[in-house]
Amino acid sequence: MAETLPYMQSTGLVGKILDAIKSAKTPDRFSQDFLGTVLGFPSGSAKPFISLGKRLSLINSDGTPSDLYKRFRGSVDESKVAMAEAIRTGYAPLYKRNEFADQLDKKKLEGLVKEVTGAEEGSSTLRAIVGTFEALKPYADFTASGTTGGSAEPPDNSAQNGADAAPARGGLHDHSGGGAAVRFGYTININLPNTSDIAVFNSIFKALKDHLL
Repeated sequence: MAETLPYMQSTGLVGKILDAIKSAKTPDRFSQDFLGTVLGFPSGSAKPFISLGKRLSLINSDGTPSDLYKRFRGSVDESKVAMAEAIRTGYAPLYKRNEFADQLDKKKLEGLVKEVTGAEEGSSTLRAIVGTFEALKPYADFTASGTTGGSAEPPDNSAQNGADAAPARGGLHDHSGGGAAVRFGYTININLPNTSDIAVFNSIFKALKDHLL
């Protein structure tokens, strides 16, 4: 089934409007009046940007700027990450076929768009979709936005007056039938007291041995 993709016929306006958005204050509503009066694009050829912005999730359905819109107006790095997310949202059908759609050259991108939309070779719609996609790309950093995995936790430096115990391993054996073993691994961090009394340390490690090891 053919998919529809967002585009503007006047692709040369895409970058100009985006630049104006970054310079202007965030409006309560992204209306035609805001586009024409504040951003300075009153022509009819600029009006389709509102529809484009909604498809990219930069503008909410009620016309209010989205959080993604506000992030796009942020720092350079945050702006590029936000636009990459916007492109992946608006052109999701392309990314379903090729997750590296933004890395395709123009000819291969045209082929992908034709495959997804059913647009005819050389048609104005095909040119507009590809041209709009290409006009958005310079505002995006797809490498940064692709880093979605969680970051590693920082090491625990709380034991400043002591030492970390070596990782200990133990296990519980299931003797109910098959004899399979259920094993657990765990790490113990110990905050040792600031004392020279060896009896205190003996007591701590004896408790570990008796109850955990």
